[in-house]
Amino acid sequence: MEKTDSRYSAYVQILKEELLPAMGCTEPIAIAYAAAKAAAVLSTKPERLLVEVSGNIIKNVKSVVVPHTGGLRGIPAAAAAGAAAGDADAELEVISNVTPVQIEEIGAFLEKAPIEVKHVDNGHIFDIAVTAYAGEDSACVRIVDYHTNIVLVKHNEDVLFSKDVEEPKESGLTDRSCLTIEGIVEFADIVDVEDVRETLERQISYNMAIAEEGLAGDYGANIGSTMLLGHEYDLKYVMRSYAAAASDARMNGCELPVVINSGSGNQGITTSVPVIVYARAHNKSKEELLRALCVSNLVTTHLKTGIGRLSAYCGAVSAGCGAGAGIAYLQGGGVEAVAHTVVNAIAINSGIVCDGAKASCAAKISVAVEAGLMGLSMYNKGNAFFGGDGLVKNGVESTIDTVGRLARFGMKQTDEEIIRLMLED
Repeated sequence: MEKTDSRYSAYVQILKEELLPAMGCTEPIAIAYAAAKAAAVLSTKPERLLVEVSGNIIKNVKSVVVPHTGGLRGIPAAAAAGAAAGDADAELEVISNVTPVQIEEIGAFLEKAPIEVKHVDNGHIFDIAVTAYAGEDSACVRIVDYHTNIVLVKHNEDVLFSKDVEEPKESGLTDRSCLTIEGIVEFADIVDVEDVRETLERQISYNMAIAEEGLAGDYGANIGSTMLLGHEYDLKYVMRSYAAAASDARMNGCELPVVINSGSGNQGITTSVPVIVYARAHNKSKEELLRALCVSNLVTTHLKTGIGRLSAYCGAVSAGCGAGAGIAYLQGGGVEAVAHTVVNAIAINSGIVCDGAKASCAAKISVAVEAGLMGLSMYNKGNAFFGGDGLVKNGVESTIDTVGRLARFGMKQTDEEIIRLMLED
């Protein structure tokens, strides 16, 4: 790959599109974003809200703490935060600058403003529509397929903005079909780090800050700090613990932002934090770390492209593969090392289901990172899984495609059953 190759600019753009800052779990934040935008169109504080969401949004918002709300959880809290105190121009940092006074206003809004939540199925796994009402006036904002993809803005019956959403797709983003394991490693080898420095250094700064906060504080089930106890000098435990601790904090109301990957903060954490910890422990240069993060992030995005943003397939599994790939690259591995690490990790962990965003995500992240590290250790010792071993096919790209089809199509009914079970009293 040369810098003049169209793939080069595509890979740089994909990193910029995927590695966005977000305050709190991205699905409730997307609801807050839609609510803030609806309130802005309405030009006054809403008197009531209607929130219509797909099942996967319900799954990923039901149990997670919304930051800057005083510990509130769930869809009404997310919608209230956006409507009462959100900055629509800030997108996924919509409630990052909420003040203590505004936190009280969010609580007051929840108490007095009716918020109706409806489960809808319009053929999109990711679907959020918030309608805000004040007297006879209304404003509606709909987001489809990914977290900032506004497809409809209405004021009363006037359509202010719309775009086609007939087919579930991610229009407006760079085509991810150019991603391959070989291409990713070639890109990492030749990339001018100045083209990606700002994006990746922000990921390093944000995600390590929340990891350290998770280890120091008391968040959720404290998976990270519990795992680290007695293993402070075992690097494999340290990598897993830091990643889990960042999720402990993020899932349980920590008011620090993260840099996401494939629409998920937990995936952004999982794909980056172990690589950063490993690089620092082995005194790798900043340039070596940035190149390795190109590998880990793009491998994660490549895996998630076939799976979809939301699925019954736990996204941390893909990100754990990405982390293992990034560490393989830091060890001096090329295409072969990265490819075998990814295939091995996929074969180990592909059965983990996603049952929504909540405290136990931190434990799943730890397991996903462990699988990535085990996949790398297997390669380093000359061991591998081969085509015909379960889901493993001949070649890394065929294996990635198979897992994508499993998650997107094979687990569709599983996803529906998970949602039904979660909605039971």
